[in-house]
Amino acid sequence: MKKNICMPKLSEKMESGILAAWNKEVGEKVENGEVLFEIETEKVVSEVESQESGMLEAVYFEAGDEIKVDEIIAVISCD
Repeated sequence: MKKNICMPKLSEKMESGILAAWNKEVGEKVENGEVLFEIETEKVVSEVESQESGMLEAVYFEAGDEIKVDEIIAVISCD
């Protein structure tokens, strides 16, 4: 089964965030609770943990891209 990973809303006023870094590459195994990527907002850089275990199948954005909340940024193929 495939799961879409979306840009999370980290605060009440957040409408978008900047993808600061990927901590995994396409093809790598991802565990539930493992840091998948980092988001930069106006005030802070936050680590975002995976909510799924599986393989990172695709990423649709690169570090430095601004992404709207709830936009699909990656796909994980679940175990």
